[in-house]
Amino acid sequence: MAKRNQPTLAGDVPSRQQIWESIRTLHANKLTITMARLDLLLPKVPASRITDYLRGLTAAGYLERNDPHKKPGKVVEYRLARDIGFEAPRVRRDGSEPPAPGREQLWRTMKIIGEFTAADLASAATTPDRTIAEATAHEYCKFLARADYLAITREPGPALPTRYRLAAGRWTGPMAPQIRRTKELYDPNTKSVVYSRVTRVDGGEP
Repeated sequence: MAKRNQPTLAGDVPSRQQIWESIRTLHANKLTITMARLDLLLPKVPASRITDYLRGLTAAGYLERNDPHKKPGKVVEYRLARDIGFEAPRVRRDGSEPPAPGREQLWRTMKIIGEFTAADLASAATTPDRTIAEATAHEYCKFLARADYLAITREPGPALPTRYRLAAGRWTGPMAPQIRRTKELYDPNTKSVVYSRVTRVDGGEP
């Protein structure tokens, strides 16, 4: 049975997303973006991680330095030059964009293709930069179905794989729900655990 809206740790949200949300908050409040202000908003995120992300965002054109020729001892101030919305840009330190993780590709693809099997989804989500294995898609679909994100449109049978579709109203946002090592499904869009596997006394699953 799915468990919804359980409390969770802030650390479950990727640090990149936390930094980006804090940048947008400062911008919305008409405050310049500085390391000191981000440190106050993000006490659990290492300063080195914030610095690396600021560098990448600047190189990619999302941020601009107010004084590109900072003098020693002067605080570096940034402004948000390119706001793409809620989802944090994925950038390396040099500003280049890495390929999207496999589950992000699966999550976004299933919104587009209608009904699908795990094989259909893996094929549609595969790009020249990243190949998605059918086994990866199968595991992800299984967890999303248990959390009621996917509706089953055809039960599996002899030589017939399960068919799915995204359930009505279950697209919660652009960030892919994550399968934790504890076999829970965590949705970073809602910041909640949406499924937790319950183990039977005899060791099986319900």
